[in-house]
Amino acid sequence: MTTAARFIDVHVLQSVPLANLNRDDTNSVKTVQYGNTMRTRVSSQSWKRALRGAFEEYIGEAALRTRRIGERVSRLLVEERGWEQGLAERAGAHVAAASSIKFELGKEGKETVDNRVLTNAMVYVPESAVAELADLAQEHRAALEAAKDIKKPADKSVLPKDRVEAVLRSRNGVINLFGRMLAEVDDAGVDGAVQVAHALTTHQTDVELDYFSAVDDVTALWKDVSGSGHMGHAELSAGTFYRYATLDLRDLACNTQGSNVTLRELSHGFLSAFILSLPQAKKNSTAAHTIPDLVHVSVRTDRPLSYAAAFESPVTAAREGGYAGPSRDTLADYARAANTMLGTGNILTSGWTSLETKELTGLGTRHDAFDDLITTALDAALASPQEPSA
Repeated sequence: MTTAARFIDVHVLQSVPLANLNRDDTNSVKTVQYGNTMRTRVSSQSWKRALRGAFEEYIGEAALRTRRIGERVSRLLVEERGWEQGLAERAGAHVAAASSIKFELGKEGKETVDNRVLTNAMVYVPESAVAELADLAQEHRAALEAAKDIKKPADKSVLPKDRVEAVLRSRNGVINLFGRMLAEVDDAGVDGAVQVAHALTTHQTDVELDYFSAVDDVTALWKDVSGSGHMGHAELSAGTFYRYATLDLRDLACNTQGSNVTLRELSHGFLSAFILSLPQAKKNSTAAHTIPDLVHVSVRTDRPLSYAAAFESPVTAAREGGYAGPSRDTLADYARAANTMLGTGNILTSGWTSLETKELTGLGTRHDAFDDLITTALDAALASPQEPSA
């Protein structure tokens, strides 16, 4: 039996009032049939984007995912390096055309936009890569001044491909944590160390149709005609969500090739960001800025363990109303049963914190605050240096 920490599981119960955190292509609430009942769902991609933004703010590093890397370089050359607009646009186009990634000319309506070149695949690079690519353009300014504009996909860049691709391979803590898919550039792919589940309500939910109208202020003042200036409707729902993610410490150690100090910083940032992040769709009209009702963290040596199956049978409301309390009880009961079945030898530590005042056996040690819970988990997880995977 191994004793080295491998996975940090984080389980969250969070009650969200009337909102639509994640809309589909028709602006409808996303749902899923689970346990033969309809649940409200928030996709992993949606919550992961909110998580990534919070994580970037925590560690003070940003990553850029875009097809418009050339335009981003052009803007920097104009605004920070004093380049003439036309030459900066040519430089940006040559940056976008310089790698193994195929590109296309940007279009506005039916007309080709001069010097706007889009990579067919989105690049995902540290924000600092923009300045590095601008430095490369600066170094080859004479060649760019003599070069022709990129006018068709067969045109070649005057910038050195190997050096552009070296920048595209660069990474920071954000990319080391979340990974990167960029098959067009050799050795640019990074396996993500984080797995995030779709969030779903622990109970059956209904979608509410919110009809609204907007007053025309001039009409309201003059009172010369009746009626509103605009009418519409929006779909909203409310409920208690179960959220789950796991961090693979071995994969993160492999990606960073760094010390336990680096692992601790990135792991702490991930756990903090996952706990407190919230998708921002329709925030101005719903302001659903709640915090978790309960957070449970477990450090395991064997495999990740989601507790989503605890809610395959939908939770029923408490006699006095509300799903948060029954959801906490259900989660604790399932954790106790699952870990009894699997055995607890592969759990290095587990703990929880909650708005709940009663004890919840099965979730480990109770902590007063999120940060105490995270710190205790990381102390156990990083007690021994991580061995990067081969």
